[in-house]
Parts: sequence; structure tokens; C-alpha cells
Amino acid sequence: MNIRNIAIIAHVDHGKTTLVDALLKQSHTKLHKDTANSLIMDSNELERERGITIFSKNASVVWNETKINIIDTPGHADFGGEVERVLKMADGCLLLIDASEGPMPQTRFVLKKALEMKLKIIVVVNKIDRPDARIDYVLDKTLDLFIDLGADNSQADFPIIYSSGKEGKAGLKPNLSEMSDISPLFETILKIVPPPSGDSNHPLQILITTLAKDTYKGRIAIGRIYNGKVTKTQDIAQIKRDGTMHVCKITALMTFVGLDKIETSESHVGDIVAIAGIPEPMIGETISDAINPVALPVLAIEEPTIRVKFSVNDSPFAGREGEFKTSRQIQARLFKELETDMALRVETETTGWVVSGRGELHIAILIERMRREGYEFQVSRPQVIDKVIDGVTVTPYERLYIEIPESFVGAVMQKVGERKGELTDMRTENGIAYLEFIITTRGLFGYRSEFITDTKGLGVLNTIFEKYAQDNNFTSNKKQGSLIAFEGGTSNGYGLTNVQERGQLFIGPGLEVYKGQVVGIHARENDLRVNVCKTKHLTNMRSKGDGVSVHVDVPKAMGLEDALEYIGDDELVEVTPQNIRIRKMILDEKDAARRRSQGII
Repeated sequence: MNIRNIAIIAHVDHGKTTLVDALLKQSHTKLHKDTANSLIMDSNELERERGITIFSKNASVVWNETKINIIDTPGHADFGGEVERVLKMADGCLLLIDASEGPMPQTRFVLKKALEMKLKIIVVVNKIDRPDARIDYVLDKTLDLFIDLGADNSQADFPIIYSSGKEGKAGLKPNLSEMSDISPLFETILKIVPPPSGDSNHPLQILITTLAKDTYKGRIAIGRIYNGKVTKTQDIAQIKRDGTMHVCKITALMTFVGLDKIETSESHVGDIVAIAGIPEPMIGETISDAINPVALPVLAIEEPTIRVKFSVNDSPFAGREGEFKTSRQIQARLFKELETDMALRVETETTGWVVSGRGELHIAILIERMRREGYEFQVSRPQVIDKVIDGVTVTPYERLYIEIPESFVGAVMQKVGERKGELTDMRTENGIAYLEFIITTRGLFGYRSEFITDTKGLGVLNTIFEKYAQDNNFTSNKKQGSLIAFEGGTSNGYGLTNVQERGQLFIGPGLEVYKGQVVGIHARENDLRVNVCKTKHLTNMRSKGDGVSVHVDVPKAMGLEDALEYIGDDELVEVTPQNIRIRKMILDEKDAARRRSQGII
């Protein structure tokens, strides 16, 4: 059977997953009853909530006796480790672009990787049914992007398909009324994307790019056959990343049919297969012929830029809400994540674990997944990872893309300027301002929540790693202090009414708090201990209307990412399956003052 391997790359919310659904359904791929009317590829709960793709997934369709393996890739730069390795399986890409928004920052990141790998690119202008579609403008911007990323003449002369993923239609011209189905996209894939290279007569070579689990088969290694062929019950050599080898026998050989893994007796060069029987498979390893083993080049992944310290929860509420809370359980979960996330690093320390990732979202997604799995722990403020290159200490810089109504330009320019961001580009179109800045990763900490407030939720902010360079000496000190619970107990409306004049509260009445818990933002720069559990002394006297004017303001809801952005160096985020709390590292005020005087903290 002929084979084509394609990856679909796009910015968040440009309709990538919806288009994959249309490809699956119109090729008459057999679908499960529970996925027939939903976004098939966004199978993870977090992906459905956030509307983004986090984990790469595989599917396949058969069109005109050609098997097309489809790889759905993440659209966010923080999951670049996932993008880089799954593109290794593809020979071509569908670059999906919104007919109104045009190419966006995360499109730029993934496209750059695809061009470096010399993959054939098909540009799909999606959502042409939008009333605000501007196709000529979008195509001009796409060509500019290709040239800006160093595409050669053949890459810049890309084929164009117009589509509406929601309606399941595509065509060579941007006229929705002339489209009947999505077959023009299938035909363009067969025409443009080359068949896989490799030789069936050479020794077997498979690069492991994804791992999966099966209740009965155990751990499953997924990868593309670069050379040779593989058969069920064949002896293979597992070549590890350090070059050592281990011979084992395949217990199950599967290939993708639709969304399912179907067992097969044999698979040939170019196909994407799933193999069971390898004891401890790891991403980046090579599965090769047992008699004549030849290793493939090891996958190189960009280094992490952010680190966070995880530790066992030691607050007064420790152990109440989490199922997994011991150091052994947390460590096992973190090291298990290393098996599937190549961009993550975990180092063990005496008081916890230092977890390094590609960005704040990368770390936040890991924390959120662990929280939902029943883990309880606490994390410190994210820190930037500096590097030493040629004896010079350098820090990571990000390219910051901002899209806002013109009326908010002044506020955004002021805030980014205070963080030593350098404006590199600015333009306005139809009342919308597009700004680009170069700013240190350190300078971005805590800005996202400020940006949402300053733009009244109407702004769009995206970042991409730009370079390592010398630090501009920006110090990210919090401008506001915290309101800290003076004593433990249950928060009370009377106590909260007195405290809310001092700043913005995080909690409402009737919640349990402990001494040292951060319950709000102080209006001034210093921390302030407050009593939110204070109750009104009762008397036998009563006056008309007493208590009617008492009003507790709606508290500020602090999600996980908000809490990570807010905390200072002396604070922690307590993460449990039921709550996200902010606390001081040292709960007792006198103990903290004594340690500061001794230089311990």
C-alpha cells in the first residue's frame, strides 16, 4: 500500500482539530460511537477545557488505496519538545491558517521547525466562511512569513487549499458555494507530499517518538519505520540514547487504522507502527535489527528556560485533600513524566525536586495534570535558567506578540517598558494595534495577569523563545505586598469587611484558613498580617438596620497560573485536588523575622 505521512500545524484555535475530524469522517473511517460527534483529536480533558492541543496524536485514513498517516501537533511554543519529535515522523505538513487572523506567532514557531527539516508544506486557508475573511491579506502575510523564516524558492512556492473545516469542504478556489467535500485536500496531499524514503531491504530502523500504555500489552513504543520491515514475534535490538543495546522479542505489532491500533503480522518502510514487548522503551531510542543493529541519530531538543521547585506539602492542611502526598509518590510521578516529555528535566534535592521546562504553560500543565490525578504538593516561584556561553552568563529572551485595541496601547507600552521590553515593530489596522517586543523571560513573569486587567480582557498575548543574550538587569520585584492570615480558623464576613479596605481579597466567608496563608493582595508594597476570622462581639442590645450595610466584595479568583505569576520568592503555591492556596514559606512571622536577621533566608 502507498503511504503518506503528514503533520498538521497551526496556531491555537485556527481549526486544526476540526479539520482532522472532517478528514476522518469523509474518508469513511470507522469511528467510536462516543467520538462521532465530538473533536476526536482533543481527547484529553485539559485540551477540551483550554481549546488547545497539548499532546500529539496519531490517526490514519485510506484514500484511493493510499494510507495517509495524520499527526496532530501541539500549537503552543511551550510544547516545542513534542512538536520537534513528531515532525520527525512526517514527510509533509498541512499549514492551517485562519482566513481572518492570518499566520500567528505559534504558526511561526512550528513552521520554522518544518522548514528546517525540508518538509513539503501545503497551505490550507481555513474558515473561509467567516464574514470577516480577508484571504488576499492572509496569503501575503503567509508569503512574508515563509521568506522571513528563510524558505528557499521551492518552499515559498507553496500550493494553496481553501477550506471550511466546520462544514467539511475544501477547494482550489476560495468559493465555498463551488465546494462539495474535502476531496481536493486529499488529492493535493497525494500529489505534493512524497512517499516515505527508505529501503525495505536494509536492516530495520525505527525511531521511538511517542509512548503509550495498554492494560494487557504493557508499554507501547510508537515510531516510524525508516528502513527495513518489521514482523510480529521478530527479535529486535533496542539501542538506548547512550549507545547501549538490549535484545528483546516483539510481543505485539500494531498499525494505525482510523483512531485505533490494529494488530498486524508485518509492516514496511514508511509506516507508523506501535510495538509492544520492549521492557523500558524511551523516546529517542532506536529499534533495530537484532543481527545488524544500526542506530538512528538521537533527537536533539532545545533546553528548558524555566525551573520550579516541587516539595511535599507541609502546610497545616497537609494530607487532607490529596490521595498521593508522600515524597516517594511525587518523585515516582515526576520521573514517570520524563519518559514521555523530552523537554522536561527533573533534579532531586534534599528538600524536593527542581523541575525545568520550556515555559510557564509547560510547567503549569504538568502541575494541573498531577493535581487532577490526586497528587498534593507545593511549588515555588518559577525561576529563569541562565546559561554560560564562552564564559559569559546569558539569559533567555522572548519575542512578545501583542494584539490590542488602539485605546490600550499607552498602558501596554508603559508596563512592558517598565519591564525593559524593547519595541521592534508596531502597526495598526482597523482600530487594532499589533506590537512586537523583545523582552527577557524574567521580565515576563507576572505580566500576563496585568495585561488581561489593563486591556479589559480584549487583548491577545503570545510569546516565542527568541535567543540567549546578556541580561538587561531587570529585577522582577513585586510592587504589592500580601495580606496574610494572622491566625487560623474559619473566615468570617465581619472580619473580611474590615480587611477588604486594605486591598483585594482571594477568599470569601466560610472558608478554612491557616496562620501564614496569603488571603489577598495588599494595596501597599509591604506584607500585612490581618485577622479574617474575627467575629463581632455579641450584646443583648439591638438597633434598627444594624448590619444591613455590611458587604463583602467578590473575591479575586486565583487559578493555578495566576497563583504562579503572583507569588514572591518567600511564598509557595499549595496544590491539592480540591484547592489552590498561596502561603508564606515560613508561616510564623516571628520565625521568619529571626531567620532573616540570621541571613538564613
